[in-house]
Amino acid sequence: MTSLIDKLQWRYAAKKMNPALPVPQDKVDRILEAVRLTATSSGLQPYEVLVITDPAVRARIRPHAWNQAQITDGSHLLVFAAWDNYTVERINAMFDLVNEQRGIRNEGWEAYRQKLLASYPQRSAEVNHEHAARQAYIGLGTALIAAAEEHVDATPMEGFVPAEVDEILGLRARGLRSVLLMPLG
Repeated sequence: MTSLIDKLQWRYAAKKMNPALPVPQDKVDRILEAVRLTATSSGLQPYEVLVITDPAVRARIRPHAWNQAQITDGSHLLVFAAWDNYTVERINAMFDLVNEQRGIRNEGWEAYRQKLLASYPQRSAEVNHEHAARQAYIGLGTALIAAAEEHVDATPMEGFVPAEVDEILGLRARGLRSVLLMPLG
């Protein structure tokens, strides 16, 4: 645990990033894999992490993120986008994926699927989105720890206009809403 604590003590919210020093892709891949392995409530991982490397797209986002330089100076911008709602299709897709990956079907797991199907889709879309957004925060925490492990500067950001970022990235059409940004540099 000391090694992890040492890495976390190295970590800070970087205010300046050097655009001439891009983060190696293998480090970004390990950060994303750590996020993929993150535990979330109900095991649904109801968010996606988009990796924005196109300088023109990041330049369009920057004015809607309090003009923070890390958006364009970092080599990668991670956008945590939560589901806009829980649907029967989304819940089933996640359970089917887990069943396929594990190569088994389990009675207890299938009973849990039915419990979620009887509960989540009946709630309002806003309640469901708020729940999904909280799960994205869990993923962000893992991403910050993984970035520290990789000695990659990272900055968690809530200071942005989600509707504008959603528009730039076409998230609404995909049933997603941006909730967090994390530049890497």
